[in-house]
Formats: sequence, structure tokens, C-alpha cells
Amino acid sequence: LHHIINNIFFLSTFQKQSSINLLLNMAFYIQKFSSYTHTDVMVDLDEAHKNRDDEAESSSRRRANVSTASSSVSLSNGRMLRASTSNEENDSDSGTLKSRRRTHSGSKVEDHILRWNGKVFYTAGRPPWYDNSGYQLREPFIIGICGGSASGKTTVANRIIEALDIQWVTLLSMDSFYKVLTPEQHQAALNNKHDFDHPDAFDFDLLYRTLIRLKEGKRVEVPVYNFSTHSREKMNKTMYGASVLIFEGILAFHRKDILDMMNLKVFVDTDADIRLARRLSRDILERGRDVEGVLEQYNNFVKPAFDSFIAPCMRYADVIIPRGGENHVGIDLIVFHVKTCLHDLTVKNRAQLAMGALNGRNGNGLQAKPPPSLHVLKQTPQIRGLHSLIRNKNAPRSEFIFYSNRLMRLLIEHALSLLPFSDCNVECPSGLIYAGKRRKARLICGVSILRAGETMETALREVLKDCIISKILIQTNPDSMEPELYYLTLPKEISSYHILLMDATVATGAAAMMAIRILLDHDVPEENITLLALLMAETGVQSVAYAFPKVRLVTTAVDKQLSPNYHIIPGIGNFGDRYFGTELQPCSDKLEYDCASDG
Repeated sequence: LHHIINNIFFLSTFQKQSSINLLLNMAFYIQKFSSYTHTDVMVDLDEAHKNRDDEAESSSRRRANVSTASSSVSLSNGRMLRASTSNEENDSDSGTLKSRRRTHSGSKVEDHILRWNGKVFYTAGRPPWYDNSGYQLREPFIIGICGGSASGKTTVANRIIEALDIQWVTLLSMDSFYKVLTPEQHQAALNNKHDFDHPDAFDFDLLYRTLIRLKEGKRVEVPVYNFSTHSREKMNKTMYGASVLIFEGILAFHRKDILDMMNLKVFVDTDADIRLARRLSRDILERGRDVEGVLEQYNNFVKPAFDSFIAPCMRYADVIIPRGGENHVGIDLIVFHVKTCLHDLTVKNRAQLAMGALNGRNGNGLQAKPPPSLHVLKQTPQIRGLHSLIRNKNAPRSEFIFYSNRLMRLLIEHALSLLPFSDCNVECPSGLIYAGKRRKARLICGVSILRAGETMETALREVLKDCIISKILIQTNPDSMEPELYYLTLPKEISSYHILLMDATVATGAAAMMAIRILLDHDVPEENITLLALLMAETGVQSVAYAFPKVRLVTTAVDKQLSPNYHIIPGIGNFGDRYFGTELQPCSDKLEYDCASDG
């Protein structure tokens, strides 16, 4: 197909064909090519090679007289480089025609990967999107990209993501918000009689609600539109807020309330012939349409809609990008501006929490009383004896695991006793009635904060054999010392569950606050969350309780101090390393901060 299109450009250069005839010829060959078998393709490609070489040799004298300025194509390694026929996802340096990758809005874990020019960008490693009060959220930087159909909006968005080189980005496409068609409209769409470029074709109310929730950092369910069947798929895509939210669509600037949410507005301005060529190749190859239908739809709906609704939006743009993804200078300017704005929005929650800025200290600098949401196991000789065994630096790993698991089971049993119960009567074998209690919470989900929180899963299964287990991976950035979200897997209807959030230790509370914030973004009521930890520091207790007063905090002990590296003192060492056997060396008799507990 690449060589066929190049032949069309080659002939058109010297035969002076008009632009529209060139596009029609290209569309004819694309449609013809799409129905060939593999053998037919190889034969036609060989013939195309031969014909082009023969034509090149016979017209070499003519080519020598053609000036560079008048030529609309250039040669690279004996091949013609395309200009107006490259579709929206082509790399102009590759010299090959690729299928256009549709922008499927979504953020399931497997969909949170963007591969671009050999690089992989993970939508993970998300830094805190809230301050240390837990509720004053840091709003994402929203970039709106508008432009005509097949103008290169997705390419510009991907170039921006590549140049930003940040890991947590959400790309939302307006294509996901086409309205559900009536039977009459669906039949008209199959006959290319339905206008998909008019504002009435989009569900702007749903789009607005989705952007609002993403701006608040909450989870959303985004529909997936199938352009071949002109209908929405049954399964939606799950998306989350991000540090940067890129929203692209042909009418991205049409509605004022959506326009006002954007921090940066970009308009992609591409020549009409190039857009038509891209649309022809895309609709014929990917959507199974014919040339006449595509051109009829373009003349009746696409071009009038561009002139009436899309082109006037150019006046709202902060930046106009001619030539789309090929305009590297314009993209670099956008990236520089976005990086500057993101730097100004950086938060340092962990340092502020450790300093006690908002952890409940009074005006005299004295520690406040334990919050009412804190529940500590009664310090019986048994509990203190178990702590003596696991805090001992010389404890063998097998004993450390055994006694830690015993303590975890006691912790989980105590946490379950704090859930709501109702009265019930049961008949005993003796025939008498026993007035007992039954737990109201039927749906319970254990969420472990990896990696140390995973150690509590076995104890939870021993107590609740049918409990659902989910995971959240939060790691500390070694440069900023801030927690960052890398991975999560949660039940779809998690908002109806009582959550047992598990971590081995809580020091500053930064990781626990991020995990709680994630659950709240999934619409889990705050009073349905219970945070469990074998050991907590007073600073972490006050920080979490101040930010989320309705969250229950359950632990077996509370230590008073933190090291300068935000580790619990005296603590129990690095719990994950000791449990999994990955510690480098045992702690010395002195207070080795590097070996202290994480949290």
C-alpha cells in the first residue's frame, strides 16, 4: 500500500493532476488494495516496484528540470516521502504507512501504557494530588486540544506526553462521548447520512460530568464508541484523575463550561487536503467504508461542520499548532510551559507531616491527646510478649514470621469487632434461644498496601475465608521522599464494601493517606474504612486522624518518635525485609535509622 500511494504521488507530480483527482485515485487504490489476498498484494507490490523504477529511469531527464520548490514530494533512500496522505498516527520519519490507532479513553491497568518511539510511559508513579489535610486536592493541569477531523490531534497529544516524560497522564478523547443513536439514526449512519460532526451528536452533559470527576481526582466510567457499528460497547473503560489531563476532540472548545476548565488550549491547524486524505485512508482501511460514502459524508457534514463550528473555535486557543505533530518547535513551547506549571504545584506532604504542621499539636508544641478514632489493643502481657519477640533484632526469621502472624490475627479480630453488629437470636442444640450478635457488614474487602501490607493477607484469610483481597502499590520516590502510586486493583463496586486497609507500619502516615484518598476517590464512605497496622508512630496517627477523622485506626502499639529519615523509633526494623528475608544486614545496637521501620 505504501508503494502504491507513492506511485500515485510520483505520477501526479509530473502529470499535474489536481488535488482532488489525486485524492480520488489514492482512495481507489486503497479500496482496491484492502480486498486483495496476501498473494495479490505481493504481486502488485513487485509490479509497483518495477513500474516505478521504469518510470523513474525514463523520466530522469524531466526530473532534472523540475525545481525543488515546485516539487511536492522528496526522495529518501529511493522512496517517496508522503505528506498529505500520512494518517493521524504516522511517524513522518519512518517512511511507512501505519494503521491509525484510535484514541480509546481508558485507564485499566493494562491500558495505562503508552508506547511511543521505543519509549514506554506508564500511567503510574502518581505523586500526591492532595495536601496534608487530605481534602484540598491539587487539581490536574488540563490541556484541551481542538482541531478538524484527522488534523493530528492525537499525534500532538502523544508528542506532548512523550516530551513531558512524566508517568501519570490521562488522555481523554471526545470520540467516547457520541450519543446513543436511535434506530432511525443508526440506519442513517450506516448509509453515511448521519452528521457525526454536529454538536448535537455529542453528549456534552456526560462529558462535563466526567471532566469534573477527573478534575477532582475521582474514578470515572468512560463509554467506548465503536465506529464500525456506530454504537457504544457494552463494557466501559475506567479512568482516574492524573497530574496532567489531556482532552482532545473536534469540538473540545465548543461549550464554555468545558472550555473554562482548561489550563491550556491548543488548536491543531492542518491543511484541508491533508485532513481529507487521512480521513479517506482511515475510514476505508479501518472502518470498511467505500470511497463514495466517505466523500459524500465529507462534503455534506464534515466540511460544513468545520467551517461552522470547529474553525471559529480557533479564537479561543492559547496556542495554534500548524502541521500538527510535525511542528516540534510549537510542541516544545507547550511542554516547557506545562513543566513550569507542574513544578509550581509540587507538594511536600511527608516533610510537613513529620514536622507536625497539621498533626494536632497545640500552641505550646505539646502533643495532642490520642484521637477518638484510634483503637490500640489492650497491652496485656501476651501482647507485650509478642512485641518483645518480633522487635528483637536477633530473632530468627522463622520465629519473626510466626509471631508476627499471631499478632496480625489478633489485630484483625479486634478490627472486626469494631464493625457494626445487629442483634440476632439462634436456637441452641438444647432447644433454648441464645441472644447473640450478627455482623451487619456482609461485604468486606481487604486492601493491602504493598509490599509490607501483603504480609497481613494470610492472617485475614484465616479469619475471613471468603474475603476479597485487593492491592495498592505505593512506593517512596528517592528524590522527593514523597509516596507515589504505581498500581492498584480494586473491586468494581468497592463503594459498597467495608474496607480493611492493611500496612505493617505507619510512620508519617503519607502512604496511608494516599491509600485512603484513593478509596475515597472510588466513592468509598470514610466511615467504612479501617486502617490496620502492627505498629504506628504518634505522628502518623495524628496526621491520618486529622485528615480523615471518620477512618478507624487499629494497631497493636504506638511508638512516640520518628528518625530524620521518617522511620519509627524504636520500631521493629524494616518489616518487609525481615519478613521476606531481603534485609542486607542486621541492625546494630545503636539506633540505625536506615534499618528502621518504613511507613
